[in-house]
Amino acid sequence: MKTARFLVKFLVRAVVLGLAAGFLIVWWKPSLLDGSGATRREQPASGVPGGAASVAATAAATPRADASMARFMGFADAVARAAPAVVNIYTARLVTEQTEAPPLAQLFGDFWPTYRRRVERSLGSGVIVNGNGTIVTNHHVVAGAESIMVQLADGRTTEAKVVGEDPDTDLAVLRVSLGKLPVMPLGRSDTLRVGDIALAIGDPYGLSQTVTQGIVSATGRGQLGLATFENFIQTDAAINPGNSGGALIDARGELIGINTAVLNRAYGGPEGIGFAIPVNLVRGVIRQILEHGHVIRGWLGLSPQEISNAQAAQLGMPSGGVTVVNILVKSPAYEAGVRPGDLITALDGNPITSAQELVSRVAALKPGTVVRLDGKHGLVPFSYRIAVIERPTGGQSTHP
Repeated sequence: MKTARFLVKFLVRAVVLGLAAGFLIVWWKPSLLDGSGATRREQPASGVPGGAASVAATAAATPRADASMARFMGFADAVARAAPAVVNIYTARLVTEQTEAPPLAQLFGDFWPTYRRRVERSLGSGVIVNGNGTIVTNHHVVAGAESIMVQLADGRTTEAKVVGEDPDTDLAVLRVSLGKLPVMPLGRSDTLRVGDIALAIGDPYGLSQTVTQGIVSATGRGQLGLATFENFIQTDAAINPGNSGGALIDARGELIGINTAVLNRAYGGPEGIGFAIPVNLVRGVIRQILEHGHVIRGWLGLSPQEISNAQAAQLGMPSGGVTVVNILVKSPAYEAGVRPGDLITALDGNPITSAQELVSRVAALKPGTVVRLDGKHGLVPFSYRIAVIERPTGGQSTHP
C-alpha cells in the first residue's frame, strides 16, 4: 500500500511540474503554439495565394488605390489650378437713346430734347494668359466700353486697357498692371474628343468664381452666325450671362476654350448648348494682337455661299459646292475676273466643300501670297491666279 501511494504521489507531482513547465515555455515563446515556427510562416495564410506577404502587399496597395479613386471623383485640383487666373470684368459705356416727345413738346420747338444719354453697365469674364498682365476675353464684352475694370480672384481690382480687338473671332486682348499674377495654363483643343470633361469658370450674374461642369458635346461647330470665323467647341457646362470671356478648362485644369455664347433660351428654348472658342484659335489671335495690334489675315474680296447637292447636280457637279453671291469691286477676286454666280471648286488644287472652309483657308494665307482659284463661270471652267491682300480690319464681313 505504501508503495502504491508513493507512485501515485510521484505521478501527480510529475504531471503538475510538467504542466507548470509547459505553461512557462508557452508564456515565454507563444509562437511554439503555431507548430513548426518558420516553416509554418511559409505556408499560405488563411488560404489566400501568396500567404502573409500577399496580404501585406494588398493592404499596402489599398490606400494608394483609394487615393487614386478620390482623384477621379472630383475636379478640385483642376479648379484650384485654373480658377485664380479667371477674372471678373465690369464695363461702362455711354448709350444714346431717342425719347418720345410729349404732346406739348412742340411748344418748345427745337429746345425740347429728343434723345437722352445714360451709362450702361455690363458684366463679363476674362482669363490671364501671361505674367505680364495680358487678359483675353470676348470682343462683345468690351466693345464700345469707355471704362473697363478687372477684379482678380484674390480681390485686387484695377483698370484695364484694350491692347487689340478681333471682331471676326469675337476676341479681345486687355492689359493690366498688378504685379505678380496667376497665369492660366494653356492646353490644346485639337485633341479634344466628344465626351471629355469640361468645366466652365466665370462670373455669371455677378457670382464670381462660379464653376459648372459638363462634357464636350461637339467640336468644329460653325455657321451659327456668331462670328466670321467659327470653329466652336459645344458644351453642356452651364454658361450664363457674365460667363462670356471666361474659361472652359479640361480635367487637368488647362484652358481649352473661351466661353462665348449659348443658344437663345427665350420662350422655353434649349438648355445645355453653349459654345466656346477653341484655345488653338485663341492662342494665334493673342500672338498677332500682341505683335501687330490686330490680326493679319488674307483676303480676296468675295462672299461665298454653299449650294445643295441637288443644285450641284444641275450644274454638272458630283456634290455640293460654293457659289459667289457678292464681290467687292476693285478687290483682288474682281480684278482677276471672278463674278457673282461663279462656282468655286478648288483653292490651290484642293477641293472646296463649304463656304466656311474657303473663308478660313484664305484668311490663313499671308498677304502677298499668290493662289490659284478654280471654278466655273456658267459651264465654262476658269482658273485664276490671284494675289492675296490683307483683310480689312474692324468689319464683320464674311468675305474671304
